Amino acid sequence: MARNKKARHAYEILDTWEAGLVLHGTEVKSVRAGKVAFQDAHARPAAGELWLYNLHVSPYGGANRWNHDETRPRKLLLHRDQIRRMIAKMEEKGLTLIPLDIYFRRGVAKVTLALCRGKKHRDRREELRRKTMDREAERAVKERE
Repeated sequence: MARNKKARHAYEILDTWEAGLVLHGTEVKSVRAGKVAFQDAHARPAAGELWLYNLHVSPYGGANRWNHDETRPRKLLLHRDQIRRMIAKMEEKGLTLIPLDIYFRRGVAKVTLALCRGKKHRDRREELRRKTMDREAERAVKERE
């Protein structure tokens, strides 16, 4: 339904998990329509649970006054031992949980969470340079054939 395109560019992804996402009322229709913005979205633990903060789900047009709050914290559904492992890994220096995408599986909203470390500017430039070199090598091979 929606994908966080900038996450793979700005972060080094170390591990991923699939979690259920608690949505209320009109949020479901907005997510199905792909009206989701991931800018600054992240997950944090609170009272032994994981919550997704700053995920912007646009209001549904046909709902008028019964619409939801766009950036409210949303609960993530995971097993207790998974949450403990995530929190332990997050306590390492500079690691955070970022949502990569939101989708529906058998009618249930799911979010893919990634344990990430922020890339430095030089790392991003290096990756761009490597991709350009790979692309040029593929073109050269294709031209020879």
